[in-house]
Amino acid sequence: MLKKLSYRGIGLGFLLTLLALLAIFQSNIWRLYQAITLYDADKISYNFLNMYKMFDVSKIDASTTAYYFPVDYQALPADFTLNDETIAIPDFLSQSATHGMMVIKEGEIVYEQYFLDDGPEKQHISFSVAKSFVSALFGIAIAEGHIQSIEQSVTDYVPELVGSGYDGVRIKDVLQMSSGVKFDEDYADFNSDINRFSRAIAFGTSFDSFTASLQREREPGTYHHYVSIDTQVLGMILVRATGMSLSEYLSQKIWQPMGMQDPAYWMIDGNGMELALGGLNITLRDYAKFAWLYLHQGQWLNQRGQLMQIVPKQWVIDSVTPDAPHLMPGENNPQSDSSYGYGYQWWIPLGADDEFMAQGIYGQFIYVDPSNDLVIVKNSANSRYTDKSQQWPAKHLAMFRAISQHFSQMNLP
Repeated sequence: MLKKLSYRGIGLGFLLTLLALLAIFQSNIWRLYQAITLYDADKISYNFLNMYKMFDVSKIDASTTAYYFPVDYQALPADFTLNDETIAIPDFLSQSATHGMMVIKEGEIVYEQYFLDDGPEKQHISFSVAKSFVSALFGIAIAEGHIQSIEQSVTDYVPELVGSGYDGVRIKDVLQMSSGVKFDEDYADFNSDINRFSRAIAFGTSFDSFTASLQREREPGTYHHYVSIDTQVLGMILVRATGMSLSEYLSQKIWQPMGMQDPAYWMIDGNGMELALGGLNITLRDYAKFAWLYLHQGQWLNQRGQLMQIVPKQWVIDSVTPDAPHLMPGENNPQSDSSYGYGYQWWIPLGADDEFMAQGIYGQFIYVDPSNDLVIVKNSANSRYTDKSQQWPAKHLAMFRAISQHFSQMNLP
């Protein structure tokens, strides 16, 4: 009798294990399907507003002392011009599949609008806009003594990367997307490195292991080549240096003291490591707070009227100041694969006076214009964004500049 019960127990245990494995397999297949169809025209809008429900995430709670910008809604300009073509702004917002856009001028929200089922309390995937948040955390970690210097090697903090393309690379070169690591960031190519990484995300594969598999292509610090995994390396350094997850560090150093109104969600792998390069899910108004923080060089005036230096001032200045030939903006810079300049995970557009930007694929933007005391944030779900003939980045920049000029002229005596 005991033997029969033992066999039955073993059989039941095997059955339960098998069912658990099947459930995991089914879950992974479903997530792989979601990853493969993530940018399909009929699914992209829903997906970008629900990424944190589709994949594993770490939650960052809203601040217990939320800050709210005052509101003084005004009209946008009617149009903007690019290459002698006049484009109506309402048409462009529709064509670029805008989810939400907000303009803050002199500390007041002067424009806020949502489209395609987006809303003020809905979290939207950041994609590469998250890189600028990671940069902010890095500056804070240096100020707190967790990281000694950006002149140190990546492998001083992440020995697992010895033997990879990041072996011996300066942290500064990684910050400036000049690591020399070989990586194909073509979202339109199913077999590109970035899309292989996307499928790894779907299966919960270790981000750290994927990073360690990459190899070197160029001498570090000589060529600006946009490699999203560079930001993942920064995240690995932060976790090891601070002894905290990125989510915990973001909550303590930015989310809570800045009075972020809504919770955020950071996508994670099966080991709990955040997708540092692009996995934040945040509401539009909290993206706007971060933009306003950088407009004021890391200072924040909280709900109680207290002035706080959230991110070190010099770090913000250095983050938006290209300091080498391969990082300078220019149409035909032979040492860069972009016409934009680059700092510490921030873009400096062509013809900029003091403007700088964060950008994410498929139409995510933070635009900061210090001289006009204005920021613009925009979330989108543009399935046609990889069509370079449409000049989406150039059109967005032209629109942002027209909006900034419009609101600045309105305030002239």
